[in-house]
Amino acid sequence: MPELRQLRAFAAVAQELNFTRAAERLHMGQQAVSKSVRRLERELGVTLLERTTREVRLTPAGAALLDG
Repeated sequence: MPELRQLRAFAAVAQELNFTRAAERLHMGQQAVSKSVRRLERELGVTLLERTTREVRLTPAGAALLDG
């Protein structure tokens, strides 16, 4: 079952579309935010965010979770 911390990390990244800004907003380290989102994705069995070296985008599953 997803933890509230994981959901908050995901929501911050999904809204900012940037791990660094999300981490600053949550007063957490960037690696901790990234790890939380990865655990959430693993627990749910879906990719929520598409990550490249230049951008972060929501997948359809990520958009549904953010809206839901």
